Amino acid sequence: MRQTEMRTALVVGAGIVGLTVAKALMDGGHAVRLVDPSAPGSGCSSGNSGALSSGSVAPLAMPGLLRSTLPMLLDPAGPLYVPLRYWPRAASWLWQFGRAAQPRRVAAIADALHALLRGSVDHHAALAREVGCAELVRRTGQLHLYPDAQAVGKDAAGWALKQSHGLRLEALDAGAIAELEPAVDNRAYTAGYYLPDEGSVSDPLRYCQAIAAWLRQQGAVFETARIDRLQRLPRGWQASAGERGWSADHVVICAGAWSAELLRTLQIKAPLQTQRGYHLQYPEIDGLLSRVVVLADRKVFINPMLGGLRVGGTVEIDALDEPPHLERARRLEQHLQAGLRVPLKLGQPSSWMGHRPCMPDSMPVIGEVPGRAGLWCAFGHGHLGLTGSVNTARWIADAVAGKPLDAAARHFSVARFA
Repeated sequence: MRQTEMRTALVVGAGIVGLTVAKALMDGGHAVRLVDPSAPGSGCSSGNSGALSSGSVAPLAMPGLLRSTLPMLLDPAGPLYVPLRYWPRAASWLWQFGRAAQPRRVAAIADALHALLRGSVDHHAALAREVGCAELVRRTGQLHLYPDAQAVGKDAAGWALKQSHGLRLEALDAGAIAELEPAVDNRAYTAGYYLPDEGSVSDPLRYCQAIAAWLRQQGAVFETARIDRLQRLPRGWQASAGERGWSADHVVICAGAWSAELLRTLQIKAPLQTQRGYHLQYPEIDGLLSRVVVLADRKVFINPMLGGLRVGGTVEIDALDEPPHLERARRLEQHLQAGLRVPLKLGQPSSWMGHRPCMPDSMPVIGEVPGRAGLWCAFGHGHLGLTGSVNTARWIADAVAGKPLDAAARHFSVARFA
């Protein structure tokens, strides 16, 4: 088939979701162009905690959460914080977030997320092998730890929901924790769960770069620009960045936290909020852990990366253009010292802040925009962008090709916010 006869697709965004969508579309016979203002994978896809959590079906808003969350929202040192000046802009999203915590809604969200996330660790392992970086996807499980059994009990509903959707758990006491990860301070963390089927990526940026390199080898074109408007054509769509523009049969919006701004130019509303996450990475700490360790009471993930030990966490709901509040990143060192037996001199860490694109119901927006044939959405994955990217890409590529989809896919449409 000549290039001029191929179906064309333009992917807006070259993070992990955009890259996997591009690959799935290329596998389906499309000529693909990706447009992003930054290098592939260099945004939130590079700074995440690297966890592959296929069983993470419990939404962030669980029944009873708001009672315990409200004091946290007002505490600048807490794991979930909204500055007072931002409350007027966040109020609508927070109200919808609270509504999503209704028990019936939580059950439906968990069912939908299970359909999206199942098998994702296997699918990432297969993708990594195909693009030549099999060693980056690890199958060593995850540890989720608590100070004591009482603390575990506070999250019992979430763990029961995950178990009901097939997540395997092994309960741990202090001795079992020490056996799996001797560097954990099992005097401070005496209980928790081992999740043997979960995984992680040891270098998310290198993973993205490997996918991007594969795409280039197969003929994908990368453009450096920020798309600022979309226009429907007699056939397909025009995506423009200032005076530059590209047309394609299909456009897929994978622009992360900036996706809602782009949809707004078409009078399409999506209640997308940026949750700013932080990490510290210690290049001199190597070999301390063998898998992801989660300090569940502190909402902190610790991952032994190829470039050193990464500790990530905190949620800060604030503006896209607000500069990083690096004191939140610096507090992560206190969490690290509280959970692990670390060297007295940790060395100088690098720090990072990125924008997680989050929907109030913890479900991404996936699928064709109703009434806008050829315009597709794949954004809003929140804390599960890495995990959910490959299956999101499969759903998009199958839908573009007209193949039958999982019945759960319709629940992710942007139409649910109409």
